[in-house]
Amino acid sequence: MKIAVFGAGAIGGVMGAALARAGVETTLIARGPHLEAMRACGLTVRSKSGTINVRPRLAANGAEAGRQDMVIVALKAQSAVASVAGLLPMLGPETAVVTAMNGMPWWYFHGVSGPLADRTLETVDPGARQWTMIGPRRAIGCVVYPAAEVVEPGVVEVMEGDRFVLGEPDGTSSKRVAALARALVKGGLKAPVRSSIRTDIWLKLWGNAVFNPLSALTGATLAALVGDPLTRALARAAMTEAEDVARALGVVMPIDVDARIAGAGRVGEHKTSMLQDLERGRPMEIDALVAAVAELGRLTDVPTPLLDGIYALVRRRAIEAGCYPKERLG
Repeated sequence: MKIAVFGAGAIGGVMGAALARAGVETTLIARGPHLEAMRACGLTVRSKSGTINVRPRLAANGAEAGRQDMVIVALKAQSAVASVAGLLPMLGPETAVVTAMNGMPWWYFHGVSGPLADRTLETVDPGARQWTMIGPRRAIGCVVYPAAEVVEPGVVEVMEGDRFVLGEPDGTSSKRVAALARALVKGGLKAPVRSSIRTDIWLKLWGNAVFNPLSALTGATLAALVGDPLTRALARAAMTEAEDVARALGVVMPIDVDARIAGAGRVGEHKTSMLQDLERGRPMEIDALVAAVAELGRLTDVPTPLLDGIYALVRRRAIEAGCYPKERLG
């Protein structure tokens, strides 16, 4: 099995290192100093369980990588949209595409029945570019739980977590998702396969859609947001809106809202990825995390006034900081 990781930064590096360690023919696609460092010294991944160094095949783009059996897209959602053309040279007739990204996936309504079947989401897939150019039948869902960072070119540090939840959009138990899970587990990660991947998507998005923008707006850590009665109450109310949207789509959260908030608080003095991106002047994952939930609210006639307000404020904050994609401002 040939697997390419498109966007071998922090999360892509963790997955790619595990696959290479498992003996899979792995190609990491990266750029700049990170790519050059890996060419010179391989990829190093440090975690609480130890340090590993692997030397998989490397490429600067999809054309150089060539046709693959599977492509793991580990870019941020907005970068995935902009980079979709670069993915195409790796796609053969049966190539699977794994979406290892935060937020609502572009294929969400593939494999479902009812009036929203095969509906595309403008907030995460403007102009349905990914749906049209990649094709939803290729998609495999992946919910990413580790927190990791490229601490220097060629070196990824995992702060916490080793679980990547996988699942087919239609809930079937396929050979391709089983093969990916086996490879990741062999490489030292946890990779449970779910028959209802959308529940896992919502469980993670539930907190990210609210705590990420609130942290970017306030500069506060998760512990601070949960520990302050006022911001905790705001987060709870907004998360209740998100839960109403999920329920309208047939998703029942496996825990209640207070348990989900408590889980966020236990992460401690942690800056969310959106706050980190703001502080570093990088594009922020606002649309896939926040605007997508509001769009789904409109599709299901569920009001989301708090989420709409949070989205408007954090979008404006990102624009002022130069951290909102210019192509989305039209």
